[in-house]
Amino acid sequence: MQINETTNDGLKRAYSVTIPASEIEAAITAEIKKIAPQVRMPGFRPGKVPANLVRKMHGDSIHAQVVNDTIKDAVDSLMRDKKLRPAMQPQIELGEGYDQGKDAELSVSLEVLPDLEAPATDGIKLERLTVPVADSEVDESLEKIASQQKSWKDAAKTKKAADGDQLIIDFVGKLDGVEFEGGKAEEAPLVIGSGQFIPGFEEQLTGAKAGDEKTITVTFPEDYPAEHLAGKETTFDVKVHKVQVEDETKIDEDFAKSLGLESLEQLRGLLKGQVEQELNGLTRTAMKRQLLDQLAAGHDFPVPPSMVDAEFEQIWQQLMQEAAREEDPKAAMEEIESEKDDYRKIAERRVRLGLLLSEIGQANGVQITQQEMSMLMQQAAQQYRPEDRDRFMELIRTNDMAAAQLRAPLYEDKVVDFLFEKAEITDREVTREELQAAIEADEDEAAKPAAKKKAPAKKAPAKKAAAKADDAEADDKAEAKPAAKKAPAKKAPAKKAATKADDKAEAKPAAKKAPAKKPAAKKAPAKK
Repeated sequence: MQINETTNDGLKRAYSVTIPASEIEAAITAEIKKIAPQVRMPGFRPGKVPANLVRKMHGDSIHAQVVNDTIKDAVDSLMRDKKLRPAMQPQIELGEGYDQGKDAELSVSLEVLPDLEAPATDGIKLERLTVPVADSEVDESLEKIASQQKSWKDAAKTKKAADGDQLIIDFVGKLDGVEFEGGKAEEAPLVIGSGQFIPGFEEQLTGAKAGDEKTITVTFPEDYPAEHLAGKETTFDVKVHKVQVEDETKIDEDFAKSLGLESLEQLRGLLKGQVEQELNGLTRTAMKRQLLDQLAAGHDFPVPPSMVDAEFEQIWQQLMQEAAREEDPKAAMEEIESEKDDYRKIAERRVRLGLLLSEIGQANGVQITQQEMSMLMQQAAQQYRPEDRDRFMELIRTNDMAAAQLRAPLYEDKVVDFLFEKAEITDREVTREELQAAIEADEDEAAKPAAKKKAPAKKAPAKKAAAKADDAEADDKAEAKPAAKKAPAKKAPAKKAATKADDKAEAKPAAKKAPAKKPAAKKAPAKK
């Protein structure tokens, strides 16, 4: 194999590689010899088919496979011989006019990672902002849970159902006068105005009283999962057992026991632990920002443009999604378009920090253990349908880039923790508001890579999306695996770090009981 370097410009490299026809032919001959014992052909005993007939039968497919394998081996050899560390997958082209019996002429182009010395890990000074858990925060969490655990009491029998009231009903659905499967329930709860049931169902029960029986007519949506009901007009015979109104939820021992706990004290302890965990996460975020800012300030070196492009594209897609959700999407899009260069600088900073953390990790023996990797794979596989999980696991085992993508966030966290252990850390007690302000100040500071900036107050929420990504800027490149991307969950575009836990808590009520209780057993949406 002959290798000639054709480009050496900064981080760009290009090579011409010649693979002799004799080498390809030798590999084909070896492959034919290898498979010949398994070839079956009428008139020949198993394993006795002549090689020339095997070549005639399978030559084209064997040649194609051998050329692919030979090219892969040649590129791997090039990377080893030239000690190249590709930033992204190399671009490989087979010369035009190649045919069997000719030398294979390849062109290989790539960007390489810069040669870096691992930054020193001594002399790092960080301030850890801590927030004691106040009883008022525990009380607030308790009240939030209580507001989500609605309780109901029976109203007077003369009470007419209104929005927000709950009915206890029996219903039987009929299509063309015949009951249909899944359209029947007994003593089912239905909150008027909740949108639990198909359009028109709840509205026709407004004003109903306990003991009422009525037949209502509704039309199923055109996109209803049950095809035999989609777009069809149906009737429901409804009997109202009770009209209930919301009752005040008392936060007491009985309330705690209704949640499966032994006492109110135990519930308060659990909530205090959750608040502590949230505050510790914010404390870590603030300290990590300080660490990354120090690394960024102390190092400036060229980074592979392809890595910056990939990172910028991820940021840009995120920004466009955020802009689409703004009250004025057009204005939001115009604003981020005007700051496109700034976002590219943010992407460049993130790539640079990723490479720095990678070098620190490798120089200091930071590793992901096989057990940790197995846990990551199992956790990630749960995001897929059961029938797709095996394919996902196989992809991670066989694709280095996919494995790096999965491993990257944990690797980065381990490198950051390693640096925390080396740093000189001073503690300062602050309020939650002060901690939040410190994080937001870091976000705004990290979002100023260019001198020309607008006032932060004028930024659309999308602006903080990109800045916020500096919270874990390097995970994409941890372990020097350029294609590794951060998990979307870690980039929570327009949400501030301080509100993440509350957002999750408020999202819980969205897990409606509706699918199991909707007329016609509207179960399909639950599988989306």
